[in-house]
Amino acid sequence: MPGLVSHHDPAHRRWLAEAVRRVEADANRSADTHLHQFPLPPAWDVDLYLKDESVHPTGSLKHRLARSLFLYALVNGWVREGTTVIEASSGSTAVSEAYFARLLGLPFVAVMPRTTSPEKIALIEFHGGRSHFVDEPGAVYDEARRLAADLDATTVAGGHYMDQFTYAERATDWRGNNNIADSIFSQLELERHPVPAWVVVGAGTGGTSATIGRYVRYRRHDTQVLVTDPEGSAFAGGYAAGDPSHTVTARSRIEGIGRPRVEPSFVPGVVDAMLTVPDAASVAAARWCTRVTGRAAGGSTGTALWGAVSVLAQMRAEGRPGSVVTLLCDGGERYAHTYYDDDWVAAQGLDIAPYTAALEEFVATGTWRPPA
Repeated sequence: MPGLVSHHDPAHRRWLAEAVRRVEADANRSADTHLHQFPLPPAWDVDLYLKDESVHPTGSLKHRLARSLFLYALVNGWVREGTTVIEASSGSTAVSEAYFARLLGLPFVAVMPRTTSPEKIALIEFHGGRSHFVDEPGAVYDEARRLAADLDATTVAGGHYMDQFTYAERATDWRGNNNIADSIFSQLELERHPVPAWVVVGAGTGGTSATIGRYVRYRRHDTQVLVTDPEGSAFAGGYAAGDPSHTVTARSRIEGIGRPRVEPSFVPGVVDAMLTVPDAASVAAARWCTRVTGRAAGGSTGTALWGAVSVLAQMRAEGRPGSVVTLLCDGGERYAHTYYDDDWVAAQGLDIAPYTAALEEFVATGTWRPPA
């Protein structure tokens, strides 16, 4: 046809069709994650639920994100046969992306802070990925971008920087299609308070809060979204100031959600409130969750759980019945050398005892007195 310019590549389309089939087949093999009711006195008429994302094949909430990011990159033509996939990550996303890269026969490199837990590093390598370390957490973005550019210049298949922090909020279909919000509301249908008053999540990339916030508005629910942010992270300050370029120099001790900048995927317009949570409270709540439920929880789960208890206590004080949902983001076994190591906690100068006492007093008496 005169004037027609075509980039159609039948071989690539065959490879792409098979790649998408493999990713979708993985989802088809996986049952939905459980929604556990947290043990509280029934007479309170307020219920707390934990959405257990630790049971995914790669052990965390990030399994959902990695699947969506791979599908998004594949259908956009960014990842082809032989492409080296590169991600900037504090650990869990890299574990999940390494899994999907191996599923597709692709090389994978994780760029992460040197302080990432050794358990996560071992999991990345178990799934066939390679770790590339930087000394400053804020350097992960540029280093990942540089590695991808170098591969583009020196190899035929090139490299692709997946960039979870930019694409998390747009790679997931927020209207439904078995996303995490759709799953939560479906599982609550037969509960006594089927539409939660609050869903509480950490920020991380901002993708989960964006998905849930958009979903509740689209479905016309009254549910509010609370994002909990650990001390030393940039999201809460940026949210309060309305500044998407806000950055901090402090280092957060809560892996995965403590970020040095407000990430591009964070959508403040769908977040109803934010709460800054002390690191000692995050660690105390993670350990408390493990002890009370028997399900080992990571630090980001502790951050969100502290926020969930805070809004639940407020509901109870106001005599307002309802339910609150938060996430068990990943398992505590990934943090044996940090949050569950008393020596590490002491070396960080964290006193978790007052926060543990506040949580225990609340469940025992209904009185919520968090440390000032």
